[in-house]
Amino acid sequence: MPEFSLDLNEEQRDLRDWVHGFASEVVRPAGAEWDEREETPWPIIQEAAKIGLYGFEFLINAWGDPTGLSMCLANEELFWGDAGIAMSIFGTSLAVAAIYGSGTPDQLVEWVPQCFGDADDPKVAAFCTTEPGAGSDVGSMRTRARYDEATDEWILSGQKAFATNGGIANVHVVTASVEPELGSRGQAGFIVPPGTPGLAATKKLKKLGLRASHTADVFLDDVRVPGSCLLGGKEALDERLARAREGQRASGQAAMRTFELSRPTVGAQALGIGRAAYEYALEYAKNREQFGRPIIDNQAIAFALADMRTELDAARLLVWRAAWMGRNNRTFEAGEGSMSKLKAGEVAVAVTEKAVQILGGAGFVRDHPVERWYRDAKIYTIFEGTSEIQRLVVSRAISGRYIR
Repeated sequence: MPEFSLDLNEEQRDLRDWVHGFASEVVRPAGAEWDEREETPWPIIQEAAKIGLYGFEFLINAWGDPTGLSMCLANEELFWGDAGIAMSIFGTSLAVAAIYGSGTPDQLVEWVPQCFGDADDPKVAAFCTTEPGAGSDVGSMRTRARYDEATDEWILSGQKAFATNGGIANVHVVTASVEPELGSRGQAGFIVPPGTPGLAATKKLKKLGLRASHTADVFLDDVRVPGSCLLGGKEALDERLARAREGQRASGQAAMRTFELSRPTVGAQALGIGRAAYEYALEYAKNREQFGRPIIDNQAIAFALADMRTELDAARLLVWRAAWMGRNNRTFEAGEGSMSKLKAGEVAVAVTEKAVQILGGAGFVRDHPVERWYRDAKIYTIFEGTSEIQRLVVSRAISGRYIR
């Protein structure tokens, strides 16, 4: 009978240490510069590609881990380095995940390499789903897709908001409503190939945090894409729409799993930011003297650091549990994926805020990185499902009722 163990295996430790080395030697030293410049760090993306950290092969190997932990380990370490740069490197994975999850094998082979480019000429991809009036309310999506049977083309029209890599991407993956009256069940995903006319984006949005990561609104003005760019193909879509029209719907669990599976990885990103702030504050408290002694000798500071470490470790256990459950097809009976993202996001905000407090005035100026980590952490209670949406998912799961 196998023993219960939380020890990482040798491959996982090697992966963690490898990514941490890149984060420590390349990413963190550049964090302040690219945050200040608010530009996509193409040279660092290229370095990541050259060592094999940026590319589909890396994602496949990480996703292939039967424990589900490798993606979480890699994300925590890279975001420990700097969240804005890390999002520039891993942001493409959002679009790749959509192609991988809904596309056909032929679509996977054709489009995923174009999402990444190569080490000599790296590319990025964008996943465009949020809209000005449809963020948490996915069923209110207004972007439309209509089929032109004469040309076997789909015509996309609408606006997407807050798209990572929007406008600078080589490949855009766009969600759109095919039959609006069916709500979220009438939606589909589409690949917009490079250089397709009609797709335009705003200039890079000025953000509180993740400043190195490119975020923009994307506009689709009668964008025509070949029929082959419908993720999963038209036959599968027609069958799904037919079932929806007849009142059949996927079980709540099946629908929830689509979102639940990605949330532990996002939680791991938040953990990386929070851990960076905790470690920095701990070292600062050991070296900073007030009233003739290091400030860590004061119970108020020591207890704050103890709470920070405890909350980070608790959040990591939730993230690892959800990642393992998702990879091993365990049922999310209590919204465990949402639990992990909820806890990790809120812990990251709390821990980075406390780190600023421990540093005092020094924490409020850019001479120290904790103010940047504080700004970066906040998005983790907002994107990929707000904290309120995570609580909604969990409360519905544990109550069996449609709580609004």
